[in-house]
Amino acid sequence: MNDHYQFDAAGALLSTELPFPRRQGKVRDVYDLGDRLLIVSSDRISAFDYILPTGIPDKGRLLTAMSRFWFEQMDAGRIGQNAGGPNAEQSISHHLISTDVPEEVADQVDPKPLEGRIMVTRKASVVPFECVVRGYLEGSGWKEYQSTGEVCGVALPAGLKQCDQLSEPIFTPATKAEEGHDENVSFEVMCESLGEEQSSQLRRMSLAIYQDALKIAAERGLLIADTKFEFGIVDDQLILIDEVLTPDSSRFWAADEYEPGHSQRSFDKQFVREYLQASDWDRNSPPPPLPESIARQTADRYREGYERLTGQAFA
Repeated sequence: MNDHYQFDAAGALLSTELPFPRRQGKVRDVYDLGDRLLIVSSDRISAFDYILPTGIPDKGRLLTAMSRFWFEQMDAGRIGQNAGGPNAEQSISHHLISTDVPEEVADQVDPKPLEGRIMVTRKASVVPFECVVRGYLEGSGWKEYQSTGEVCGVALPAGLKQCDQLSEPIFTPATKAEEGHDENVSFEVMCESLGEEQSSQLRRMSLAIYQDALKIAAERGLLIADTKFEFGIVDDQLILIDEVLTPDSSRFWAADEYEPGHSQRSFDKQFVREYLQASDWDRNSPPPPLPESIARQTADRYREGYERLTGQAFA
């Protein structure tokens, strides 16, 4: 067994331990390379604020490939061209430098397990808010609407059904939590923390990215119900960081299956959530391993979302 990598019985990559300073998130291992970051997308999967002991084979490679697809759309000018306002001269910048394994890493560890699942990125000072955009009423937004008729302080019309499309997308920020759930907040709370100018810029950029991505997804028969973006600051400029528009950060639905009034089939970890909800697990103790069939069906769902979006078979 390679000391730098931990796999589960099905071959899913659960953890990496490379000879560089590391911090771990729920899914990603982030390494400091000095002037850049190396972000490794593992096959870990989380649910109900727990990281499960079973991985989803190739999940990290699929997430990386989807992020790369969207960053390429930005580089091509299809996304975010007008996000800076009426006087903007260029599209949104992002942190991705390369998806190739750097030489200084390949010289010290076996690079093969990293291939297809890494991003080399610029370093940025992270904005401490998730920038959430909702085009459809689902998830925590649906729950809040049922209780208050609002989502993060945004009043919505009465009588909306679960998964209804909103008349226009709404920006609903959330605080970034190190552990547990992020907390939905109003735009006013964001302004109090960051100032109105930066908050307004983040809202404008987030809505522009979402609306442009919505058009690209629609061309491929997909709906993006909602998504969350993260931004950082480099040389006083806001740039898009982290993953972008993947099934871990967004809800993707098939347009030809869309039917409001109930939850939709989505291209993410739906099988995992449904299995755990139906199990005897109390959600207050370490979660049980997933059956092989659940892990396989979840992997298939991620793969289907990628192939629908890109029109390419995932190898």
